[in-house]
Amino acid sequence: MKRSDLIRYLEQHGCELLREGSRHSIWWKPATKDKTAIPRHREIKEFLAKKICKDLDIPSV
Repeated sequence: MKRSDLIRYLEQHGCELLREGSRHSIWWKPATKDKTAIPRHREIKEFLAKKICKDLDIPSV
């Protein structure tokens, strides 16, 4: 899955960018205060995208 598609999906479910790290972006869901790191790769593997969604308590991609 492309990183841009995952970011768009997260934004649609109420997630926001919290901060930028050196190799990862930290995203969070303000409603639940859950956080997760998203690597800066063009492609994100499917199992990692599912884990990110699980960490943020949103439906899987």
